[in-house]
Amino acid sequence: MNEEILESYLQAGHIAKKARDHAASMVRPGVRIVDLVETIEQEILDQGAGIAFPLNISRNEFAAHDTAGPGDEREFLEGDVVKVDLGAHINGYVADTAVTVDLGGHAKLVESTEAALKKAISLVRPGVTAGELGTAIQHEIEKRGFKPVSNLTGHGLGKFHLHGEPTIPNVSINGGAVLEEGTAFAIEPFATTGSGHVTEGQRMEIYQQTSVKPVRMPSARKVIEEIRDRRSLPFSRRWLKVSKAELALATLRRSQVVYGFPVLHDIPGSFVSQHEHTLIVTEDGCIVTTR
Repeated sequence: MNEEILESYLQAGHIAKKARDHAASMVRPGVRIVDLVETIEQEILDQGAGIAFPLNISRNEFAAHDTAGPGDEREFLEGDVVKVDLGAHINGYVADTAVTVDLGGHAKLVESTEAALKKAISLVRPGVTAGELGTAIQHEIEKRGFKPVSNLTGHGLGKFHLHGEPTIPNVSINGGAVLEEGTAFAIEPFATTGSGHVTEGQRMEIYQQTSVKPVRMPSARKVIEEIRDRRSLPFSRRWLKVSKAELALATLRRSQVVYGFPVLHDIPGSFVSQHEHTLIVTEDGCIVTTR
């Protein structure tokens, strides 16, 4: 972690914070999801950063990996619990941040993940284990009457790399990774009124190139060309300008050239909240780049 890398992380964090706050202010009943997503993604680009991953808008029991698709006409509704999760990068160094907007009656649920994130951040310093952070997160969520989502975690961040070590659990575990000075990572507590475990749905809007292989289908080759500059960072189906994009993506998935991220959800009728910041461990604490 030299000064140049640190400055890239800090710039990305500043841009991501502004984009997150603007996005949250746009979450109102009657606003189309696609209008928010496209406005904020363009704002990130206009600020001189790259989009680290498609802006996630996940509502109610849906916890992660949802975003606007082609021709998407969905709108925010009264009573929605809306997770806004976005990322920006400078020179590949990522800021990942999220906030939950309550459109009716779920303030305590939203408070639980906000408090869990705040408590976990207060503990971060060299020598602290991921398990200690998970214990704090679980305690803050459960004492407010909700369940932490056990199979979603925080994660390490690297250059053009979104999900690495350390893994930061949202529940108590023994041990886990030991934090070291210079480590960049995201803490992202999830709380739910449901089961505490998310499963994969049918919808897929976000994909990531995972390997390089020759492909014969012309439209599949065009998709690879369009996403080449992503450097393996995730991309949205909505971004593709290729004809027969659906068929191309299916072919690339079968060939294990790209991976699709199913939308993740808890049980129907439940509500999920999320908050997230990106941190860098310092000699005696941490820098929160997205605050």
